[in-house]
Formats: sequence, C-alpha cells, structure tokens
Amino acid sequence: MRNLLLFNAAWLGLLLAGCVSRPTGNPDEIVLFNGRDLTGWTPKIRGYPLGENYGNTFRVRDSLLTVDYSAYDSFRTRYGHLFYEVPFSHYRLALEYRFVGAQVAGGEGWATRNSGVMIHSQSPATMGVDQDFPISIEVQFLGGLGAGPRPTANLCTPGTHVTMADTLVTDHCISSTSRTFDGNAWVHVAVVVQGDSLITHLVEGDTVLQYTRPVVGGGVVNGFYPSEKKDGTRLTGGYIALQSESHPIQFRSIRLTKLK
Repeated sequence: MRNLLLFNAAWLGLLLAGCVSRPTGNPDEIVLFNGRDLTGWTPKIRGYPLGENYGNTFRVRDSLLTVDYSAYDSFRTRYGHLFYEVPFSHYRLALEYRFVGAQVAGGEGWATRNSGVMIHSQSPATMGVDQDFPISIEVQFLGGLGAGPRPTANLCTPGTHVTMADTLVTDHCISSTSRTFDGNAWVHVAVVVQGDSLITHLVEGDTVLQYTRPVVGGGVVNGFYPSEKKDGTRLTGGYIALQSESHPIQFRSIRLTKLK
C-alpha cells in the first residue's frame, strides 16, 4: 500500500507540474538525460542515504552520463543506482551504452563489463540504507570478454519473478538471443513496457527477449525493509534506474516514449 501511495503521489505531482521532464517535439516523448547535468536523477548507493553521490560516482563528462570509480580505493559492494524522478507504466525506453576502462578493484568477477537499467523498480525512498539492489526487473547489459558468447539485454530479477510461455520463471537471470558486443562500441537497447502484460527487450532493433506478468518474489536482494517486499504483488509500473556494479560505463540518448 505504501508503494502504491508513493506511485500515485508521484504521478499526481507530475500532472500538477505540467511536466517535470524535458519534452521534445513529440508530446509523448521525454528526454530523460539532458546531456548537461543530472537534473531529474537521484543516486542511491549502498551504505549511503538517498541522494548522496559517493565519490561522484554518477557524473556527466563530455555530454555523457558516466559511471566513474576514480574516487574509489576499492568497490566494497557499494552497488549504486541512479533513479529517474517519476515512475512509468506503459512506455518505450531507448538508450545507448558503452563500457569503458577497467573494472575498479574489489569488484566481483561476474560484474566485469556488467551493468544494466532497472525497470518496474520500487521507489528509491523505500530502500534500506544498506540495500544492494532495488526490488525490480533488470535489463542487464553485458560486454564481451573476447572469448565465447556473452549476450546483452538479458533479464535479471532482484526480488521478482516473471512468466514466460505461461510458466512462472524463478531463475535469477535469463539470457537473451542477442549477439556478443566486444570492445567499447556504442550499443543501442530499447525496452517496450506494457504494464505487466508484456515486456520486450530489443538490441539494435532486433527483439531478443520477451516476458510477462512480473511479480514481487524470490531473493537476490538484501537489506530491504520487509514491509516493502510483498511476494506475489503485481508489478504494473515503477521507477527506472541506471546501475553501478563496479565497471565504468557511459550512457547517452536516453529517451522515453509514453504509450497509450
């Protein structure tokens, strides 16, 4: 109930303000990242209160939204997420990302060239100070390691489950059918979200994964308030957040088109 009230309040605030986001020529399209600063975004890094951008982890450099660890001596499980200011339910999110540099010392081996964008997320205001990941759906971004396949735009489920082929899937991560992207070239990813009826991942215009009926459930999330994890709750909307998992990454051209 608390999350529902926060969700509704955020939407009411958006309507009253007219539009807190940056509009484009298309009345249904919103530019989430303005290319100048982090206006509209709020960091939540494990171990720090909401809004504290430890080590200037999330920054804008050369007009790119950059996740940077130059101020870290060691990662020390300080997983971070940069949340957009309002929730959405029916939309097409499109962005480009590229991995840069080397992983910070102390990062987990599985987190090498690993990041993502969270959708249908709980409000960052409801996260515990030491919570590692928001209860959400993760569109996982992976970069190739120069040996063997490593697809991107995969599905991971911190504190959630989804349904595929009419079967509840409880595995934490499901691989997409995308090709592997080695090097540091830009990769275009889109996510088409239709409430809880259908979610589609696309890479360079190709559909690589689909699922439906996301719900709260399962593990792989720690430090949450028990009152915020009601297993079985349908996820019909939520917040969007960019991830910080120990490997530097850059984002650009982050746009959202609202779907009727």
